Amino acid sequence: MSMKLKQGSDLKELLIDSQKRVNTTLNQAIERVASDEILSRSMRYACVDAGKRIRPALTYGSALSVGGSISNADVPAAAVELIHCYSLTHDDLPSMDDDDLRRGKPSVHKAFGEATAILVGDALQSLAFELLSSPTNPIKPVTQLKMLEILASAAGCRGMAAGQAIDFNAKGKTLTAVQLEQMHELKTGALIKAAVRLGALSHPSVKQAELDALEVYATKIGLAFQVRDDILDEISETTVLGKPQGSDLARGKPTYLSQTGLEAAVKKTDSLATEAISALDNFSSAADPLRELAEYVVRRDH
Repeated sequence: MSMKLKQGSDLKELLIDSQKRVNTTLNQAIERVASDEILSRSMRYACVDAGKRIRPALTYGSALSVGGSISNADVPAAAVELIHCYSLTHDDLPSMDDDDLRRGKPSVHKAFGEATAILVGDALQSLAFELLSSPTNPIKPVTQLKMLEILASAAGCRGMAAGQAIDFNAKGKTLTAVQLEQMHELKTGALIKAAVRLGALSHPSVKQAELDALEVYATKIGLAFQVRDDILDEISETTVLGKPQGSDLARGKPTYLSQTGLEAAVKKTDSLATEAISALDNFSSAADPLRELAEYVVRRDH
């Protein structure tokens, strides 16, 4: 695979090449493991050539920021994206959010049926851990084990699944600011933090001080990402957003906007982005893609 990404890459280049690299890794992985044609096709539909790939970009950007190898970050980046795509596939199911659109096209259960969508989510999740634990992964086994622990925690009952459970059970209810932030840190922030941590750990010489700073960065970005999602649910058009506009409000979901209003929510994202960038003060220009990603997260329109 091309080694185009390098120290000094700008954000546009990082996003484009993250998409290319992740698509290649995902295509190869699905081709290697999927034995059923319909399942294989629906898995590709759910995760290949779709989405902005912000989480993989964070993984690559994190690896670059500590002087790591882009090729070493390929598998962690793909594993994080697989977990993200599995969660979207299941979130869209009629028993959950019941969304007909995802990333500007019919959601998986609308395109392939509900039963297939459940299997797709299951398969994508297991493939993430299969990739990360593979003996062909160039990362040392002890680091692989640490990465598996991080990703499993981020995806499960101490992370994304817990946040989704809080979100699902909070429909029609009012959450305190603390409860709302906790929900977002689990539902969205946990996987974003995992993406950043896995990228840094892909470099065998990463320092603990670098990991600590990146943890602060990722925490701020994870919350900013979800607050921006809340904003876009209210102000963006369906054709731009790629999913029904106002869907959270229609379901009675608690959001930052419902609690603070639009102006305060925008100020919150700006503040979080500033704090995230400040966490990288001791990093060189190699961390510029991460700095730019912080700005992008709070300025994106979908």
